Amino acid sequence: MPDKAPKTVRIKWVRSGIGFTYHQKRIVRSLGLKKLNQEVERLDTPQIRGLVAKVPHLVEIVEASPKAAWTAVPEYAISAPKAAPSKLAEAAPKAAAAEPRTSTDTSATEGVPAGKKAGAEEGQSKA
Repeated sequence: MPDKAPKTVRIKWVRSGIGFTYHQKRIVRSLGLKKLNQEVERLDTPQIRGLVAKVPHLVEIVEASPKAAWTAVPEYAISAPKAAPSKLAEAAPKAAAAEPRTSTDTSATEGVPAGKKAGAEEGQSKA
């Protein structure tokens, strides 16, 4: 099966345009070069080759550089955070555990159903 990928050429800007004509500077810019020593990849067409041929003293065609090692490392997948329990739900058990009970409080409410314990404690506080 033939390779259908379009062929590309890497062009590097190697010399400043200072001291050269406006047209030559414009050709360098039309190739997509903005900074000195910058490399761009363009389709290998007769039009691009013609532009490079007009300014061979400013640009050069370089071989494709090998890919950087860090590009072979897979990217991290960031997933949505798991739902944390609400702060009110966490605070309620801690608050109950933080209140120390004295021996008199527990002895007064032993054997009394849970609903009546609150009433018994209120009665003690009024007395």
